[in-house]
Amino acid sequence: MSSQYPHPIIAREGWPFVAGSIIIALLVNIFVSLSWAIPFWVIAVFVLQFFRDPARAIPSGDNNVLSPADGRIVAVEKVTDPYLKREAIKVSVFMNVFNVHSNRSPVDGEVQDKWYFPGKFINADLPKASLENERNALWIKTDKGADVTCVQVAGLIAKRILCHVKPKDHLTRGQRFGFIRFGSRVDVYLPLNTKVNVNIGDKVQATSTILAELRT
Repeated sequence: MSSQYPHPIIAREGWPFVAGSIIIALLVNIFVSLSWAIPFWVIAVFVLQFFRDPARAIPSGDNNVLSPADGRIVAVEKVTDPYLKREAIKVSVFMNVFNVHSNRSPVDGEVQDKWYFPGKFINADLPKASLENERNALWIKTDKGADVTCVQVAGLIAKRILCHVKPKDHLTRGQRFGFIRFGSRVDVYLPLNTKVNVNIGDKVQATSTILAELRT
């Protein structure tokens, strides 16, 4: 568990923001007044909840594709995977500012390649965000040989995509690999014969929710 959650409860990416917001609220509280400090305490609480990073139980089953993010399913469709140039099933999870934004591996496998694309910051809930927004894509080949593309997509106010893995790294299901700050989405491209277990509108949790089952 410690290898998958090296900094539980509050994500390491948020430590400077959490500390800064609390210090500002505390200083206003001490040197001005509590009434003036209340809005700053509200901001500090929001920042604290945004960067929460709880540990999650990992469902058993080698063929399971786990949700890489908390949020709501906004797409389940057959498309062309723009990264591996193949027909695939795309499942998209939209994260609002109140969801956990820690991203976790959907499968066990080795990272074959990684691509970063600068782009726009339109609403991540829109379909065109998948191809027009700033994004970071990982090609993961599962231990059983299936190809899975996992794409972090920036949102309307997201300004930083963080990805901590590189090609040749091996990921395990539920392993934390990145973070997107302040609203975004994650797209997963799966083989056509995959059995999808979710529908548009479903709420999902990273690692806990089984998005789909790979067929081998």
